[in-house]
Amino acid sequence: MTQQARVSCSCGQVQLHLDKAPILTAECHCTSCRTAGAQLQQLSAAANVLEDNGGTQFVLYRKDRVHFTRGFELLRERRLTPSSPTRRVVASCCNTPVFLEFQRGHWLSIYSRLWPDTERPRIDMRTMISDRTDATALPNDVPNARHQTFGFMVKLLGAWIAMGFKVPKLEIAREPIRA
Repeated sequence: MTQQARVSCSCGQVQLHLDKAPILTAECHCTSCRTAGAQLQQLSAAANVLEDNGGTQFVLYRKDRVHFTRGFELLRERRLTPSSPTRRVVASCCNTPVFLEFQRGHWLSIYSRLWPDTERPRIDMRTMISDRTDATALPNDVPNARHQTFGFMVKLLGAWIAMGFKVPKLEIAREPIRA
């Protein structure tokens, strides 16, 4: 993957500049990502979030390497429940899912569908396949991990150490998920 990327929502009003290489690229199969993905796809004019196999692909970046160059005020937070530790952030202009953020996380999981198909980063692994009823339906082209692996956690920890254990905050307006 290139050392820099520029991605945007489907209408182009929200734009991001991503510095340096990502932490990793993963396809998540947890119940939360699959449920939220199905709900986000039902929003007016929203594009698909889920892959054909039901997973959601993300490119994980350190927060200090994600720069909103346009349209930050158009971002809206959505949670599956008011107490959910994760939030999915959508561009309100066109209902494009932009990123997922874990509460107190030092990284953002950028939806890989923001990249054009020809430039979309290849996934390094699938994770949380233990939440699926039929994990045998997944190809073996990359590791299929039942949970987050030790290597996955080491990469996140390494990124946090490199950031000096900082956790930048992003203030985004909140909305419930609804179709």
